Amino acid sequence: MTEPQFPPSSPGKIEGRIRLLVVDDHIVMRQGLSTILDPHPDIEIVAEASDGESAVRLARKLKPDVILMDIGMPRVNGIEATRIIHSEMPEIRIVGLSMFEDSEVASILMEAGASACLTKSGNLDGLLAAIRGERPKDSAVNGSKT
Repeated sequence: MTEPQFPPSSPGKIEGRIRLLVVDDHIVMRQGLSTILDPHPDIEIVAEASDGESAVRLARKLKPDVILMDIGMPRVNGIEATRIIHSEMPEIRIVGLSMFEDSEVASILMEAGASACLTKSGNLDGLLAAIRGERPKDSAVNGSKT
């Protein structure tokens, strides 16, 4: 198992920022998301995880405000991790990320407790809106509840 990575900028909570956990089994995707989101002054990347099991463990430990959750991952997939996290910590907003526009998968993820489900082909504005708890206007959003 790959150990979760903590960006150097996350030693403690910075007031007023959205504390974000990035979860994806592909390191380039995880690091890419962290790289494009970190410069936003209202977002603090608190950790990265490579699978659902690590996501659950880190959510329990760090209590992020938002989790960006890949759906298709080894060990514990994003849907099951979302279900576990939402049942234990319903205050954490979970935004699902999928490579595919599949309304059935999006519905299952939303039933598990996600607040939104976006495709990875969507734009940054839609992703930022979902992280910030706004209703994304992007067509890559398969579902959204705010």
